[in-house]
Amino acid sequence: MSNLKFIFVHGLSGWGSYDSRYRKMPYWGMRGGDLIAFLKKNGFDCYAASVAPTGSAWDRACELYAQIAGTRTDYGASHSQKYGHARFGRDFSDHPLLPEWNEETRLVLLGHSFGGATVRLFAELLAHGDVGEQAGSDSPLFKGGMADRIHSIVALASPMNGTTAYDLFSDPSFHPELTPVPWWSRGFSRLMSMGTKPKRDNRSVQDYADYDMHIDHALALNRRMQPLASVYYYSVPCSFTAKQPDGTHRPKRGMEPLFVMRSCQIGAYTGKTASGMPIDETWRENDGLVNTVSATAPLGQPHVPLDRLHVEPGIWNVFPTLNSDHMFLQGGLSRRHSIRPFYLDLLTLITAQEHRISD
Repeated sequence: MSNLKFIFVHGLSGWGSYDSRYRKMPYWGMRGGDLIAFLKKNGFDCYAASVAPTGSAWDRACELYAQIAGTRTDYGASHSQKYGHARFGRDFSDHPLLPEWNEETRLVLLGHSFGGATVRLFAELLAHGDVGEQAGSDSPLFKGGMADRIHSIVALASPMNGTTAYDLFSDPSFHPELTPVPWWSRGFSRLMSMGTKPKRDNRSVQDYADYDMHIDHALALNRRMQPLASVYYYSVPCSFTAKQPDGTHRPKRGMEPLFVMRSCQIGAYTGKTASGMPIDETWRENDGLVNTVSATAPLGQPHVPLDRLHVEPGIWNVFPTLNSDHMFLQGGLSRRHSIRPFYLDLLTLITAQEHRISD
């Protein structure tokens, strides 16, 4: 019998099983029906977490821990003071995500889009804790020492090195408004922006997802979140653009309308980040929201093409790039995609890996 618990973590502006919206339109499956329920029927112990839709990777990681452990959310005394918000959040003591979580349980953490940064930072804290928070909190999350509770991490179309969807607007050398786009895509782009723009409160702007997804900031997170030697890492990059004769990338026919305008801008952009890091033509290929190169593996961390018969821990095992847009792995919005076979294959692969370890 498998001890694996598959925890699915949504991306920016997403939702999970604690949200009433999930019953109307499941984030995992969307118009194709509840993927989590389907996977459970097929013998996989799966759960859909609910974390702050536009919150930082840190805040979302703390919320994820509270849900899994069945406790009150503790963002840490030092963090909450630094970024200007309440230290404690929602209490999950009476309704934990997992029925039980103990030393025998092994977590498989699957993060879509910004959910990838969320699960990676969560794993980092489980393993190593946070020295700055240990003096002011008795939360086990900040003490660390629980790396052995994590079996695998799966980054699904995740901007592991950030996305130029944000940087291109702050680079004075680039003028996104001059990028040729279909006339109808501008209205859809405004709709997407309304959903992803956080409602600012008194907290620091550095405590939001859009800050973490700038390339310089994502790379700073990466320096902290090094691979854990005992954990199996998988990434699933997506691409749904075609290279043009002039070297730019344009979205393929059938991309979700919400992404078309942004995809055109990402596909035209080259420049530099605020720190001076060059963004060359290799960053142009994208899935509508995330650069394909960013969804492959964190820069500077070891990665190899996936070999199903020989999966090594501590390195990124990269799936072949999916010919799909950013919302494919959710099931699609304007177009319904058949994603159940992909997830059955993915979870079967991970479960088989656990059995090989046990044998």
